Amino acid sequence: MNVTTPTSTPTTPTRPASAPRPGTGPDVPRRVAVVGAGAAGTLTAVQLLHRAARRRVPLEVYLVDPADAGPGVAYGTGDVRHLLNVPADGMSAFPDDPGHFLRWLAAWERCPAAPGDFVPRRTYGRYLTHVLERAVEGSAVWGRLHHVRRRVVDVVDAGCGAEGVVLVLADGERLAVEAAVLALGLRPPGCAWAPPVLRGHAAFVADPWAPGALEAVPATGEVLLVGTGLTMADVALSLAGPDRVMHAVSRHGLAPYGHRSGSRVAVPLPPALEGLVDSEGLAGLRRAVLRHLARTRRTVGDWRPGVDSLRPCTVALWQRLSDADRVRFLREDLRCWEVHRHRLAPATAATVQQLRDQGRLTVAAAEVTDAREAGPSVEVRLSDGRVLTVAAVVNCTGAPAELTGSTDPLHRALLRRGLATVGPAGLGLATATDGRLRPTADRAVAPLWTLGLLRRGELLETTAMPEIREQAAGLAEAVLDVLATAGPDVAGHRSGRVGRREG
Repeated sequence: MNVTTPTSTPTTPTRPASAPRPGTGPDVPRRVAVVGAGAAGTLTAVQLLHRAARRRVPLEVYLVDPADAGPGVAYGTGDVRHLLNVPADGMSAFPDDPGHFLRWLAAWERCPAAPGDFVPRRTYGRYLTHVLERAVEGSAVWGRLHHVRRRVVDVVDAGCGAEGVVLVLADGERLAVEAAVLALGLRPPGCAWAPPVLRGHAAFVADPWAPGALEAVPATGEVLLVGTGLTMADVALSLAGPDRVMHAVSRHGLAPYGHRSGSRVAVPLPPALEGLVDSEGLAGLRRAVLRHLARTRRTVGDWRPGVDSLRPCTVALWQRLSDADRVRFLREDLRCWEVHRHRLAPATAATVQQLRDQGRLTVAAAEVTDAREAGPSVEVRLSDGRVLTVAAVVNCTGAPAELTGSTDPLHRALLRRGLATVGPAGLGLATATDGRLRPTADRAVAPLWTLGLLRRGELLETTAMPEIREQAAGLAEAVLDVLATAGPDVAGHRSGRVGRREG
């Protein structure tokens, strides 16, 4: 394969003369791509660099994403009112150093935080960027990071009997690597629910997290928010004005609860939950969880510690459910679980409640059934009989986890080529315990891994930072283990090169 070096931004200094010379023999650096530069991709790159340095393995990491590394969609907001939904002491980038984020706040932001504080999400985005910069500096002898500011649209075999994969970039160039991690993050919210007239109207905000999207919303006039979850709360804070009325609707009409301020109480797990699932399935699990929450409320005065106590066993419980029970949980229980489990920062919850008390925000169970133009505004008909004339309709339905209807070319290519299969209950992708993709039965397992939202079908709980950092650490170790057992000259592509697509 004739190859040329990809256009990328190296973010490390040249390897010191005392370090192994890449290019010959066993010192040729291994090559790993991380597709996606948001929180999950950033932490994966950090862990790869750290662990390569510990193992004294020369490593080239290619972080492939047009966007800057670090914040991603989750932490890229510029609105200081958008707060983390997890206390500061739960947001360390490193599972083996829980105080790291708190120390960083004190040392680099000059704003010491208490363990239970909820800080702005944009501050956390800066933290992720800084963590990556320090990892690059600290591993310069053994690792180099290249930021390839392009989008991956396809993955193909390395060819010539080689191990590894080739990433096809949007401009047709190819990046050959020995392993790749798909840290694809959050997809834009789906719009299938919106009538065609609404989707084509200037008043429709299809993705509130797209750069400048909320700035296009008029300063006056009523607004319809479709979706009543965490995104709705953030958008309501951004758009709230003294004369603004916002209407939030969803099929269930359930809005997230808030965390309680003050000290946190730990309560023991209810006994033998896993055995109960094995014997009674979802019905028995429902009864046991309700009893546990009622008992927690009686003993400590609040149900929240009971929900939090389930976190260590949530994945195991999900995986013990039958396929039919998983589908039933998603249909009948998921929304109720999410509003109790994924809660708002206390300050955010208080502001949202104040808006509701003042009549400036309503939350109801309803769906959009029709829409028509009304000049610069849009008239929307709801399933509860209301007809609203609003200045904007904002899609707050959140990132979809199902891939079967995805239009993303990389998602489609992975499934079409059989390199990946759809995950349990139709969510995300099927993976092994270390996050490695499970191919179709007629394909060999490729050196492809994933983490975060794409593992939802396997894990259910997989998008919060405590889960992401654990996955990034374990996945980095698994990738380096596989590379350590690979041949000394994988595909002859160790030179790390990229060429134009042929044909």
